[in-house]
Amino acid sequence: MRLVEMRRWPGVSEELSPLSPEEGIDRFLRHREPSVRESTMRNARTRLRFFREWCEEREIENLNTLTGRDLADFVAWRRGDVKALTLQKQLSTIRTALRFWADVEAVQEGLAEKLHAPELPDGAESRDVALDADRAADILEYLRELHYASRDHVVMEILWRTAMRRGALRSIDVDDLRPDDHAIVLRHRIDEGTKLKNGESGERWVYLGPSTYQVIDDYLDNPDRYDVTDDHGREPLLTTPYGRPIGDTIYSWVNRLTQPCRIGGCPHDRDPSDPSTCDALGSDGSPSRCPSARSPHGIRRGSITHHLNTDVSPEIVSERCDVTLDVLYEHYDVRTDQEKMAVRKRQLSEF
Repeated sequence: MRLVEMRRWPGVSEELSPLSPEEGIDRFLRHREPSVRESTMRNARTRLRFFREWCEEREIENLNTLTGRDLADFVAWRRGDVKALTLQKQLSTIRTALRFWADVEAVQEGLAEKLHAPELPDGAESRDVALDADRAADILEYLRELHYASRDHVVMEILWRTAMRRGALRSIDVDDLRPDDHAIVLRHRIDEGTKLKNGESGERWVYLGPSTYQVIDDYLDNPDRYDVTDDHGREPLLTTPYGRPIGDTIYSWVNRLTQPCRIGGCPHDRDPSDPSTCDALGSDGSPSRCPSARSPHGIRRGSITHHLNTDVSPEIVSERCDVTLDVLYEHYDVRTDQEKMAVRKRQLSEF
């Protein structure tokens, strides 16, 4: 028997076909099983079990009825039981399922983008998860040569040059650019849809330098850039067809950008064209499953370490990157003892 009458979502032309959470999960798992590893399937079953339990508790019998508010309630329900990093991984699986359910006309198109993961506290990721300076240089060289002034190029340039957080990056408006100073102004505008992690105390001017600023200036003239405003009438620097990107979208961009096979060979003995050996590429793949992919936080950690390795004082890094010295030393400084000595040696060379 049909669970509810077929319905239309506002602004969506496709009709939705009723599908229970249990059947939807089964369909998704059957779809994924041939193309991913057993360990991936085990994780997916576990993560979706919690989603099914939540649906049962809320008496949600049809995926058609899910809204962005429901998803926010699920995140709040789950976050009390797990760490933020674990919750991010669980929500990634559910987001993939939501995209599949949208394809089979069971949920509203774009609903997956309304499932927002909580922001990780400073240092929540492993200290080993950092983008190496040599890899960053290779990625930037590749983008400059083949994708100059593209959105990907701008994302990578800003994140690596400034070590700013993902939330700060998405908050930037075109009006925040300062061409005379080759800088960006970061503002906390929580009432207008964007915020900085440390609120107004995190507001600052960030110097980019002439070459990096030129990339951004050229990006504004790129015909592939979407010239749109957000829901608050602001003109974001980084855009999607729908306006300002959400944090999870930037996370996905960066995961994809830092996959080594994008600019060279795979260091993990995987065949990128074979889903049975690589579950990070392809229409059903997830870039974050690549062992070498890095998150925006991984770029931040690598960039801060690079700042320190190139003799930028910890005090300047602290102000530039909006991080206290205690947190910087405990969570972001991944230099080896030898690298630390080399910095001291350069600074003491004339002593």
